[in-house]
Amino acid sequence: MKATDTPPVDKVTEPAPVSKPPAPAGKAKSSEGKVLNVFSHGVLVIWAILVVMPLLWAIMASFKTDDSILSTPWALPDKLHFENWSRAWGQAHMSDYFLNTILVVGGSLIGTLLLGSMAAYVLARFEFPGNRFIYYMFIGGMSFPIILALVPLFFVMNNMGLLNTRHGLIMVYIAYSLPFTVFFLTSFFRSLPSSVAEAAMLDGASHTRTFFQVMLPMAKPGLISVGIFNFLGQWNQYLLPTVLNTDPKYRVLSQGLVELANGQGYKGDWSGLFAGLVMAMLPVLAAYIIFQRQVVAGLTAGAVK
Repeated sequence: MKATDTPPVDKVTEPAPVSKPPAPAGKAKSSEGKVLNVFSHGVLVIWAILVVMPLLWAIMASFKTDDSILSTPWALPDKLHFENWSRAWGQAHMSDYFLNTILVVGGSLIGTLLLGSMAAYVLARFEFPGNRFIYYMFIGGMSFPIILALVPLFFVMNNMGLLNTRHGLIMVYIAYSLPFTVFFLTSFFRSLPSSVAEAAMLDGASHTRTFFQVMLPMAKPGLISVGIFNFLGQWNQYLLPTVLNTDPKYRVLSQGLVELANGQGYKGDWSGLFAGLVMAMLPVLAAYIIFQRQVVAGLTAGAVK
């Protein structure tokens, strides 16, 4: 009798060990980003404290008496001594220095933005022989130290009858600020679309009308940004007016603060000095607070076409 074949028995296999899935790469990057974010924010907080604390201390000292400034410099004032401000404004002639600074900086700022934007527009939009040479000449002017030009500049201003005058100082400020203005605005005008200018030309607009009515309004963020930078540099300028503006009635704020500090002698009018210092700082702070968004927009507008 033939034996029947029995079916083979399947071999029982043990289940393979389950391995843990690797940690996602995004999670690791997220933890690294958090650490970097905390570190960067910590550095910014420390930097903000280093910048804001001296400013707050100067404002606080401008409302204190001289004795309290020297004896308890970090204490709050017992009361607000507004006579410090009136004394600095009237007796220390800060009002005259303030007016001279507004006239000089206002005139030079308008001239710098007007001439700088016109030169930058031509260099950015028109091709002509010597275009790059003129552009690099402006770039070279940024690297030229102004201290080397003080002596010949003094004699040139004296021969032209512009020494100790407001309009002479305005012209020097314009020449001093033009290289950076042209450099900044040239890159900005290159980022603006050419189709808008071409459409204006097809509608019969001249180059002058196209520039003032079409391209210049489009460059408003760049103008505000470079205007703020020039305003800061010209408002705090001390070297040029000290050499070219020796007449006491035409002194600007930076000269007035030095005169106020030197004129104290043994009196030590520290409260009046701090009041004058805060007066000089307030316009700069106000300008930056008002136009801070436009400054950021102007700095980033040329990054993407």
